[in-house]
Amino acid sequence: MEDDELAAIRARRMAEMKQAAGGGGGGGFGGLPAGLRPGSGGPSGPGGGGNDQEKARQADEMRRGILHQILDSAARERLARIKMVKEDKGRAVEDLLIRMAQTGQLGGKVGENQLIQLLDQINATASETKIVYNRRRANDDSDDDFGL
Repeated sequence: MEDDELAAIRARRMAEMKQAAGGGGGGGFGGLPAGLRPGSGGPSGPGGGGNDQEKARQADEMRRGILHQILDSAARERLARIKMVKEDKGRAVEDLLIRMAQTGQLGGKVGENQLIQLLDQINATASETKIVYNRRRANDDSDDDFGL
């Protein structure tokens, strides 16, 4: 009984998002909402929520909808586990996936193996940063240069 209600709510919400997007379709990944398409002003636009909490809730709901479209179930579960451990890293991966979907870099649903490869790429770039300390030595005194 609850599954039927949930399916009806999802169908109604998807219809609202497609209507707000101008009938769905268009550039990017299939039916991305208009607020998250490239070149749009973001999720806040005409007809948006009244306050900041409402806008944030709608943006979060759109993010979940897009991630549901572009990730298969195994990849969604892995991303959820990542977010439990490191919320900022999970959020960064979500942002990257949404950006890739908007630019058309994803050919279809992202599987768990593709998500693992993406995480490996992100971790490889993060570990390449080095900090080098140049310390002065005691015998490197500038007074010695002048014979004082």
